[in-house]
Amino acid sequence: MTALLALTVANIKSYVRDRAALFWTLAFPLIFIFMFGFIFQGGGTSRLTLGWVDDDTSAAATELHQRFTDQDGVTLIDATEDEALRQMRLGDVDAVIVVPDGYGEMLTANTQGGGGFPATITIYTDPSRSALAGEIYQAVGTVLGIVNLGDRPPLVIPKPETIQTENLNFISYFVPSMLGLSVMQVGIFAAIPLVADREKLILKRLAATPLRRWQLVGSNILMRLLIAMTQAVIIVLVGSFAFGVQITGNLLLVAGFVILGAVTFLALGYVIASFANTEDSANGMTSVIQFPMMFLSGSFFQIDQMPDFLQAIARAIPLTYLSDALRQVMVGGAPFAPLWTCFAVLGAWLVICFAIAARKFRWQ
Repeated sequence: MTALLALTVANIKSYVRDRAALFWTLAFPLIFIFMFGFIFQGGGTSRLTLGWVDDDTSAAATELHQRFTDQDGVTLIDATEDEALRQMRLGDVDAVIVVPDGYGEMLTANTQGGGGFPATITIYTDPSRSALAGEIYQAVGTVLGIVNLGDRPPLVIPKPETIQTENLNFISYFVPSMLGLSVMQVGIFAAIPLVADREKLILKRLAATPLRRWQLVGSNILMRLLIAMTQAVIIVLVGSFAFGVQITGNLLLVAGFVILGAVTFLALGYVIASFANTEDSANGMTSVIQFPMMFLSGSFFQIDQMPDFLQAIARAIPLTYLSDALRQVMVGGAPFAPLWTCFAVLGAWLVICFAIAARKFRWQ
């Protein structure tokens, strides 16, 4: 165990001294996040499309409807509650406002001083879109400020409810995808230094030492896992604090999928190193594998927007399931596949790649 830790520390020091490796591992993903984040976070006046459910049909509810439509940039779509929530899940409306039965009677009673409690309206928002929810509650607050006329206690108060939609904003969709891409690169790019060390006969000399081969491989795996976890922490912090991405899921589950993904792609990197004879060929093979996975895994856009034959390829790519699992867990994104399927597919790729690498990997 002492030898394993010493080798891991040595590998980390060697990696840190390689400025190009540090750039591609840590800086490059952040450049992508900041670039796309600033492009797509938008600016100016937002337009809100709100589902409107009137279960009261009183004059007071009609007046409330009119006050919302009088606001610049607000559009109301009348619907039943089930239909409005369905539209919200699909991303057709930004939020849903429900005026409950009895709203008018309670408002009248409160106005005349005979009501014990304020009337309520229910506001459904998406917890993963915190910036949008803030805009919605600002619009609601503007209307209720007029209705309440400064009364204390207020005549009408909002009742917040949350519902997860399938319509993540771009940066919330992109941050988990970028984390998946970074984990993929940490794994498969391990092939290049492995082949370079084999060409320089470093692996041959290491294999001739008293160190066991599992210690040599294990130290490399530990180093890559530490890099992957460091990437995860940095990307999550930047997404949260720089762009307001709200992490709604279990961070331990996120870490579990990051570790599983890193080990899976590291096994794929060892497969590449098993068949690449030179460092140049390893670079070429890595690029051939990396770019199709990057653009066909749903990392930049949803898979259902692709042609059918490309969707079939996407279903076989491990990065598809890693990015999908991270989006589900981190921001509650709509699933491409259930989490257990994501886990099973990544596990299958890990077992297959490990078996191939164990049989084909060459130390000299």
